[in-house]
Amino acid sequence: MRSIHRGIALALIAGIGMSACKKKPETVVPPPNNPPPPPAETCDAACRQRRADSIAAANAERDRLAREAAERERLAAADRAKNALLATIYFDYDASDIRGDARSALDQKLPILRANSGLQIRISGHADERGSDQYNDALGQRRAASTKRYLTDNGIDAARISIVSYGEQKPAMTGSDENAWARNRRAEFEITAGSVAPPQ
Repeated sequence: MRSIHRGIALALIAGIGMSACKKKPETVVPPPNNPPPPPAETCDAACRQRRADSIAAANAERDRLAREAAERERLAAADRAKNALLATIYFDYDASDIRGDARSALDQKLPILRANSGLQIRISGHADERGSDQYNDALGQRRAASTKRYLTDNGIDAARISIVSYGEQKPAMTGSDENAWARNRRAEFEITAGSVAPPQ
């Protein structure tokens, strides 16, 4: 009987020891609640109208700036076209034929003249100081005439172009050296009617 009691006692002690070694169950902490989203902004009719007005004003400003930029570019293009039209061409000594650089300059004038059918020009021929006044007047006339012929041969109406010779009377550069003479052997251009718009 005593041994039975001892066995029961040992079993109880063992049971108590086992229960003491068991892990305590972990306490589960629920995740914190996410804060609720802020309430959606409410916008009444006046609010919506203010938004629409703001968008319309921004669009109007954008369009105004675009128009101004386009107008500036149009005017700048017209200035470039006018400068090209009025660009002077030069000739070799005692010559009136159109040389290569002059041909390129005249080719730039052609689309401008074609785009501005009401435009009329005057071409003035010039010579350097060498030679007699009479000879230089004739040479200036030949230079103006050959310049006009180049334009008319490329489709520009002859009635839109007048010519004049100033011989050596209006030098572009004073001096008696090759630098001055080269600048004075020239044909100049002047607009006599109409205005220049840039070619399309």
